[in-house]
Amino acid sequence: MRDAVIVEAVRTPIGKGKPNGSLAHVHPVEVLAHTLRTLVERSGIDPALIDDVIGGTVDQVGEQAMNTTRYAVLSAGFPESVPATTVDRQCGSSQQAVHFAAQGVLSGAYDLVVACGVESMSRVPMWSNVPAGADPFGPGVAERYPEGLVPQGISAELIAAKWSIGREQMDDFAVSSHLKAAAAWEAGLFDAEVAPLEGVARDECVRPGSTTEILAGLRPAYHDPVFAERFPQIEWNVTAGNASPVNDGASAVLITSSETAARLGLRPLARLHSFAVTGSDPLLMLTGVIPATEKVLRKASLTLDDIDLFEVNEAFSSVVLAWRQETGADLARVNVHGGAIALGHPLGASGTRLTTTLVHAMRERGARYALQTMCEAGGLANALVLERV
Repeated sequence: MRDAVIVEAVRTPIGKGKPNGSLAHVHPVEVLAHTLRTLVERSGIDPALIDDVIGGTVDQVGEQAMNTTRYAVLSAGFPESVPATTVDRQCGSSQQAVHFAAQGVLSGAYDLVVACGVESMSRVPMWSNVPAGADPFGPGVAERYPEGLVPQGISAELIAAKWSIGREQMDDFAVSSHLKAAAAWEAGLFDAEVAPLEGVARDECVRPGSTTEILAGLRPAYHDPVFAERFPQIEWNVTAGNASPVNDGASAVLITSSETAARLGLRPLARLHSFAVTGSDPLLMLTGVIPATEKVLRKASLTLDDIDLFEVNEAFSSVVLAWRQETGADLARVNVHGGAIALGHPLGASGTRLTTTLVHAMRERGARYALQTMCEAGGLANALVLERV
């Protein structure tokens, strides 16, 4: 029976997604092309052997329109015969690319495939693909949810209220993310995964000096009198400090079968063991990581205790802390090199960024099983289990 293994995984440093960000001067196609070139250089493969490149991008408009992944393939210098497609499962877009790529290998449709993602939030700001006054939901959704859906920040507040997660807990978690990321950088634990780009070698948003006292001084990021009246349970504790920033970056992983890896002289980093996707309440929106975790463990015939490392995307502190309450996972095994609150969250790139960090952390720590899960807009979540080989 065929399997699917990751044989190489790289990412760019992550820049601030603002005009003065360290990668703001680089076109998103070029940011992604850099990871694709690096992937080929580090693996030593002939790019002509790649059957497909599947990329994730969330705001597919402007400089990220017209199938960005295809033009990154061409810019990277791959043969014109190498195809590419761009997918959108919101924040989980490139994790979904990993699922599709691995499932293609498992089915025999692919022998060698790249899963990747990019987002330049400095050049293509969030919601650029929804013009002012446009309705992306349609009348059927409005009828089903007559009181209206809410932005992600309000969902994060609703989660904090439902699970009784206070400001101090969220700020403590955020500080921990920064301290773990800073320690990982100082220990050289990101060196194997990061491909410096145009003089940028480190993630720009990591704050080694972050403290709960500093974060306590930040104002609520999403307070709105209309939502305050609609949801009186909200305490307005989500701030810019305990949520992920906006960012620029790209990441990519090379997936094949063990048989093909052996034939090409490639060293597997991890086997893609099991996959799950799920939908959840689109009002709370970000809680899908809870059922997705349960679902992927069931598919893998594993328990939470079998998992050595977790990557749970830190869109907001409240999301990870609610997930932890429901699963009972040990936070000491979660996002061990820091998460999106510190490292950044370049939407379409985050899925393969988490995978890249996870496979390198597995090797560094000798982990046998690892689990990755991401919350996504609209009430969605992806989860996968990796196994050391």
